[in-house]
Amino acid sequence: MKSERFRFLARGAVLALTYGAIGAACAMADEMAPVPEIQPGVLAGYLPRAALPDSVALLPPPPAEGSAALAMDHEISQGYLVLEGSPRWKLAGMDANLSFPWAAGDFSCAMNAPVTQTDTPRLYQLLRRVMSDAGASTRAAKDNYKRQRPFMVNKAATCTPGAEEHLAQDGSYPSGHTAIGWTWALILSEIAPDQAQAILARGRAFGQSRVVCNVHWQSDTIESLELAAGTVARLHDDPTFVADLDAAKSEIAAAHAKKLAPQRNCKAEADALAQQPPQAP
Repeated sequence: MKSERFRFLARGAVLALTYGAIGAACAMADEMAPVPEIQPGVLAGYLPRAALPDSVALLPPPPAEGSAALAMDHEISQGYLVLEGSPRWKLAGMDANLSFPWAAGDFSCAMNAPVTQTDTPRLYQLLRRVMSDAGASTRAAKDNYKRQRPFMVNKAATCTPGAEEHLAQDGSYPSGHTAIGWTWALILSEIAPDQAQAILARGRAFGQSRVVCNVHWQSDTIESLELAAGTVARLHDDPTFVADLDAAKSEIAAAHAKKLAPQRNCKAEADALAQQPPQAP
């Protein structure tokens, strides 16, 4: 009798484990359901366009001709030209690359963890999706003001010469790259609060790379920070984003527990970021 009862309980335990594993697998499949692309390699964001910050309503116009603000833009831009060809210039060129998997590693040194499709799949997908949200938040003002970029004015080189034709047709104000980088930084500092200072510093440098590269004015990058903050605030109202954020926190905690190394050369990145022109902001 006891042996029959034992076999019954054992069969129940096996079934429970089996169905539990199936349930967990199904839940993971639901959580990682495919996200449509809005263009090749670019995933749809979390937010509908109407939920994004209105960049025309929120931001002031770009600095006017003859203003002190415009003079400051030109002075800062000119100062950064001395970095052409330097490691900081080359890092700015790498920061310009928003394609994945490359861009997933931009904050890996600051996070002290790898950010990859294998090690952190939910975080990897989250970064791709919020990139679309942050980039879209700048579109209205870009199209409205159609500000010329620095290289079109000063005729100096950029760190991404292959992109100049496209950039010349795309308004400089505000900076989409900066909005994306600061959105990533704010979210990642929430995911890994112990690394928040390093993450935020890297986010600021990511935006500054656009000035180093001679493709954005300083005011383009400064005003983008507001759009990033507004985008992140709206993202926290989206339940799918919040679920992905919680999953990403677990992934990074696991990566730290395993002492997994970042996928970038952190010494080279730190050395490049240490390079600054005289009186840089």
